[in-house]
Amino acid sequence: MKSILRSVTIASALVLGATMAHAAVTDAEIMDDAASTNQIVTYGLGHQGQRHSPLSQISPDTIKDLVPVWSFSFGGEKQRGQQSQPLVKDGVMYVTASYSRMFAIDIKTGDELWQYDARLPDGIMPCCDVINRGAALWGDMVYFATLDAKLVALDAKTGKVVWRKELGDYKAGYSATAAPMIVNGKIITGVSGGEFGIVGKVEARDAKTGEMVWSRPVIEGHMGTLNGKETTMTGVKNASWPGDMWQHGGGATWNGGTYDPETNLIFMGTGNPAPWNSHLRPGDNLYTTSTLAIDPDTGEIKWHFQSTPNDGWDFDGVNEFVLFDLKKDGKIIKAGAKADRNGYFFVLDRTNGKLLSASPFVTKTTWADGFDLKTGRPNVIPANRPGNPANTGADGKGSSVFVAPAFLGGKNWMPMAYSPATELFYVPANEWGMDIWNEAITYKKGAAYLGAGFTIKPLYDDYIGALRAMDPKTGKIVWEYKNPAPLWGGVLTTGGNLVFTGTPEGYLKAFDAKTGEEVWKFNTGSGVIGSPVSWEQDGAQYIAVSSGWGGAVPLWGGEVAKAVKDINQGGSVWVFKLHGK
Repeated sequence: MKSILRSVTIASALVLGATMAHAAVTDAEIMDDAASTNQIVTYGLGHQGQRHSPLSQISPDTIKDLVPVWSFSFGGEKQRGQQSQPLVKDGVMYVTASYSRMFAIDIKTGDELWQYDARLPDGIMPCCDVINRGAALWGDMVYFATLDAKLVALDAKTGKVVWRKELGDYKAGYSATAAPMIVNGKIITGVSGGEFGIVGKVEARDAKTGEMVWSRPVIEGHMGTLNGKETTMTGVKNASWPGDMWQHGGGATWNGGTYDPETNLIFMGTGNPAPWNSHLRPGDNLYTTSTLAIDPDTGEIKWHFQSTPNDGWDFDGVNEFVLFDLKKDGKIIKAGAKADRNGYFFVLDRTNGKLLSASPFVTKTTWADGFDLKTGRPNVIPANRPGNPANTGADGKGSSVFVAPAFLGGKNWMPMAYSPATELFYVPANEWGMDIWNEAITYKKGAAYLGAGFTIKPLYDDYIGALRAMDPKTGKIVWEYKNPAPLWGGVLTTGGNLVFTGTPEGYLKAFDAKTGEEVWKFNTGSGVIGSPVSWEQDGAQYIAVSSGWGGAVPLWGGEVAKAVKDINQGGSVWVFKLHGK
């Protein structure tokens, strides 16, 4: 009986899906996404990554009437971390879920239109849960990356596969979780897997066919390609990597990017160098832990900013580079901001990568005591780099040090948001430190390539997570909200003077963007680590967010993981609007 009912349900969904009109998504719509209100066709609500909706119907005065419209379950036993940001086009929501799944949902009713499940092999090696962060829309297709490092293009109306391309060898540790980005008909992707000694890269493919246009490895010494032919070497071989360490140098580009049509540059962050044991690779180790500005037509690197040279703490540099116009001293500077794992909030000139300011957004940054604005380099505290295991006794371990922030970062993957009205950034931060020590390690294909051990510990008894409003002009914290558990979800700002984010305790919360006052909350039944969005349909403003606890904290969080072990897993997307609208 159950199988008959399921067949009827699937058949009904297919019939319903066939009736939904999906107009082709154009390059112009993608470029205008930040200003549009009736759809969301990019990850980040616009290529700038500001995660701002201009809609104002929901405000501190009206939010008391915000109620659920529907909730959709991702189903089955696959209830793990849900970090996706939904997309919305022509009455259909496209949302990815754990284990590389994609759903198309009728936004009026919450009915499933179609579902796609990637067939994952047994040997996948995701470092930080079986999550997926989102999709891309272009033409008649919807795209997303899978845990076995494939890029899949689906027919947006039916969910049928149009093409599938390999991003890397999953047996070597490559995987993919970030939402792709469309720039002028090309689909831009990165890769995950830095903990396995892969080589990070940024690639562009023809969005229609999936054929490679260019590939740019981000570790110096590797060759780039354009239209199937080798072009230029990344950096200068052995300039900042000793021996052959560059061959397995890490630098995973695992968190996606942003794009600026004014400068025609893609901005991608790069991850930790491999292995974590920094004594094996003296030098800056370019271009790891950096923000790269890349020409979208050729794949050439135009400038870089390295936030943690010779990273010995797994601080990465992949955090999103959010584009904005900095109004300061009577001037408007084309700028970008990044809140890094290393605990510093950076503001750069996005035309040339010049460091304008570096301000701590957490209470302790014991690995460095600031940045030199002339050189753009950190003032590293040598005593707080974990010791060299070659100089120790028979146990093979280097001396342990306590460092803050922990390697999970002052801010990890979860995207911050910017409000053009308040001219503030809203950063989901965490206060923790770690005991960390180095160990001997050699590279082996498909094996973890760390050379370090660690234990994460909370810094304070009363809170770990903190949503902080940062002023990019001054580097000061304007207000903060403290949360007992770590914050691990994205942030949304709106024209209604609101800031939305989720908590592991299950809440989607809203705050007054100017004051930080909590004005609304709703418990979704599992930890909220997705990125909320907002759009308008039939005169009503909607809010949506994925719910489902997971990600890196329960896997890597040490003492913090023990503190949050009783949070229930989940797998759903919730949609809200004002009652009566």
